[in-house]
Amino acid sequence: MYVIRLANGNLLVPESVASDGGNLMADAYVEIGPDDSEYDRLAADALTQEELDERRRHWQEGDELLRSQFLDFLARHGNSPGRAQGTDENGPG
Repeated sequence: MYVIRLANGNLLVPESVASDGGNLMADAYVEIGPDDSEYDRLAADALTQEELDERRRHWQEGDELLRSQFLDFLARHGNSPGRAQGTDENGPG
């Protein structure tokens, strides 16, 4: 989760909520303004929503390239892990 800079200058900051026993219950965002003591530190690395969307788009494009390379590998070598390394069901061959 990232710190997101809103158009009004406030920040959306990720915050985890834990139970009394310490188990993670939820991740959420809270909005803070320039008067918050952590604002300057968090603002230094904050992304706009547009920057976050652009990063997400690049990750998806990278995922698609990796997926197509993997499918190409499967087409050439089959989907058995042993076959890709020169083995079959009976062991190395």
